Amino acid sequence: MHRDHTYRALLVWEGNRGEGTSTYKGYGRRWRAFFDGKPDLVGTADPAFRGEPERHNPEDLLVASLSSCHMLTYLALCAQDRISVVSYSDEATGVVSTTPDGGGRFKSVTLHPKVEISDPARVEAARKLHEKAHALCFIAASVNFPVHHEAHVATGEAPRPLA
Repeated sequence: MHRDHTYRALLVWEGNRGEGTSTYKGYGRRWRAFFDGKPDLVGTADPAFRGEPERHNPEDLLVASLSSCHMLTYLALCAQDRISVVSYSDEATGVVSTTPDGGGRFKSVTLHPKVEISDPARVEAARKLHEKAHALCFIAASVNFPVHHEAHVATGEAPRPLA
């Protein structure tokens, strides 16, 4: 069954230091996003573009969106296939290439999921579900650059010695 889902955010720029954008260096890049019934999200530009390093920037959030979408899709697929995931982490990396005119674009994002499952007999099945998760991820399907994944799936068991 096809359904549309609508998502809303109110974004407010908080960087006016008294003179607006009268000079490029004179205004702050801080912003705040409001979502009904959820905590605010505070952000800025990347430090390379005069942002604050301790705040999230749109590039961070895009990489995190891709990583979390893959993870949530993957966990649902594992649950449906009765594969018990006991831990999951991902050190995702995005590469942005800038252009001389001040623009740019993401060239790629690579996900590096590290998954631990409980049943050693299901490692290969769990590994294959990353392909399906990638195909079903809403965010990965929406971007115009490649999203790669280099998954590692294992169990917590120590390797058994050869007989």
